[in-house]
Amino acid sequence: VRLVDGGRSCAGRVEFYRGQWGTVCDTHWDMKKLQWYDAEVVCREMGCGPPVEMLGAAAFGRGDGQVWTEELQCRGNESNIYSCPTSSYKHSCSHDNDVGLLCADSVRLVDGSTHCAGRVEVLHRGQWGTVCDDDWDMRDAAVVCRELGCGEAVDVLVNSHFGQGSGLIWMDDVDCSGSESTLKNCRSAGWGKHNCNQTKNAGVICSVRLVGGLRCTGRVEVLHGKTWTTVCDADFDQQDAEVVCRELGCGLPVEVLGAAAFGRGEGQVWTKELQCRGNESQIHLCPKSYTLKHDCSHDNDVGLVCADSVRLVDGGGHCSGRVEVLHRGQWGTLCDDDWDMRDAAVVCRELGCGEAVDVLGNSHFGPGSGPIWMDDVDCSGSESTLKTCTSAGWGKHDCNQTKNAGVSCSGKML
Repeated sequence: VRLVDGGRSCAGRVEFYRGQWGTVCDTHWDMKKLQWYDAEVVCREMGCGPPVEMLGAAAFGRGDGQVWTEELQCRGNESNIYSCPTSSYKHSCSHDNDVGLLCADSVRLVDGSTHCAGRVEVLHRGQWGTVCDDDWDMRDAAVVCRELGCGEAVDVLVNSHFGQGSGLIWMDDVDCSGSESTLKNCRSAGWGKHNCNQTKNAGVICSVRLVGGLRCTGRVEVLHGKTWTTVCDADFDQQDAEVVCRELGCGLPVEVLGAAAFGRGEGQVWTKELQCRGNESQIHLCPKSYTLKHDCSHDNDVGLVCADSVRLVDGGGHCSGRVEVLHRGQWGTLCDDDWDMRDAAVVCRELGCGEAVDVLGNSHFGPGSGPIWMDDVDCSGSESTLKTCTSAGWGKHDCNQTKNAGVSCSGKML
């Protein structure tokens, strides 16, 4: 099994090998009922975290070869997709129906300024742990950045530059060739074998960022060679914005701002004009014009506001209210089962609202409407976004809108 054209190892078009590579029909995977059993098996087999989202209608492009016509009937506990029962019923499908899948990454970058910079943490046996910085180099970092869809590695950081992690230390003496699709495939001392402590965590900075605002807001800067460059506001449009927001793990673009709205950058202004179609997974995959059309300075640096994937509603301000999360283009609520300060800390950090002051249940800020997206949320507290915390699964819950979770944050970055 493999995931193709998703920009990272844990996202893309689902393809299986049966003498040749083929795709899967989206009618096999019950999108409306959010039955995740098939997806859980694929994500597990890929060495990724649990499924985050299933996408139909060739969301990651049309595949080649055959479309697998048998209907999968996985129970969710199988070790690989070929162990799943299949139905004799067959659908009539084309590559316009190719199914795509987003799994949670098996690696993440924590406590950096964006999704693409921070302390390296890896998921193993359902638990996040850190990586020792012994022999940590740019080849190792290149694998992490590629796996996360974050472009090229800019720098490697050691000695817990992004702060100390907690819990287990999963990897030491990591030795990647640089071509691996995932950090877990690199050579190391072995899972849990190490001779270091949490003062020696490895870190990475990858090649796209928004500067001067929150995680999903700021001046657009793109890595060109080894230099961060800004982008001219005359050369940046809505399609380019969609790619940047997607690459950073944010929601859709809200506003594109010119005239150095987030301050003037330093260094060069990128001289190429981006010509993204809007469906690329990262900015470096976009076509570019090599003809300089505009004479720009840092007075023309473009800024971007992407939608956060979480919001606080009916609390009288941006930093207090009922917690709602964006999934599959629709806002929904969270159940308050096991809702605690660690979960709240992730929300407040993601919104740039400082520290969590209080957690509130029983729809303290009024009942929401629409879907209930998350239940039994269990964050470690170090996640960069609420969507990466473990939960019962998208749309799986045993509560109603009288039990919405709420948060009050301090209201400022500390």
